Amino acid sequence: MKNNINTKVTELFSLKNKKILIIGGAGFLGKAMTLTLLELGAYVIVASRDQKNGTKVIGEINKKFKKKAIFIPVDIANNSSLQLLTKEVSKRFNGNLDVLINCGWAGKKNSFDSISIDDWNYDIEVCLNAVFKTIKKFLPMLKKNEGGNILNVGSTYGGLAPDFKIYDSTKYTNPPSYGAAKAGIIQLTKYCASFFAQYKIRSNCLSPGAFPQIKTRKDNPKFVKRLAEKCPTNRIGEPVDLKGAVALLCSDAGSFINGQNLRVDGGWSIW
Repeated sequence: MKNNINTKVTELFSLKNKKILIIGGAGFLGKAMTLTLLELGAYVIVASRDQKNGTKVIGEINKKFKKKAIFIPVDIANNSSLQLLTKEVSKRFNGNLDVLINCGWAGKKNSFDSISIDDWNYDIEVCLNAVFKTIKKFLPMLKKNEGGNILNVGSTYGGLAPDFKIYDSTKYTNPPSYGAAKAGIIQLTKYCASFFAQYKIRSNCLSPGAFPQIKTRKDNPKFVKRLAEKCPTNRIGEPVDLKGAVALLCSDAGSFINGQNLRVDGGWSIW
């Protein structure tokens, strides 16, 4: 779109007929992102490792929309599985891709004492290495469309250390591998923004914090309360809080935003 001062805001935020792949789009935060994309008119493929949950979540989402999302199972840490996803997306989108969103994550809760070398390697492989591999696989498809877009999901902990005083057990502790991987994603995003600009591809990072899972909220409300108290707005994040940022960074409304790390953390990172 050639934007000018007369372009309506509704046009800028439109994703009508855009072809979008979202890795992890059936997860706790990914679901809100998928809803946003569909609401704005995109064609969406959701890829996730948990086929049972993914099929269930996307089935529920599709009841709300005429334009249906497609679910494809994938293990982004497995090269063969990622290759199959690439072929399937190319087939369904005729070799074109407008937006790639990397929101996948898997890992254990660990302290520095409890984390093993295998845990560390697995977390880095899924959260950082797999994001690089995914971008590598889908870059040729993004190049085909002028104005391609990459959105990586980082974390406030990619730039800040967790406060050890918040955590009362290893069950809830943020592992050292998590922040290290997310910091890597933020820097990888900046690299991509620089080197892919020649192809008119934008790359940005969205860093949420803190958005505790539903189970954590139920199991340990005192921990969640401490999280909220660390935030200037005195609350935790809800998935809906990400919808506006996703709409901005994935649409022409953010056409001059490139290489940025947008923190959606209620001001957590100002302290």
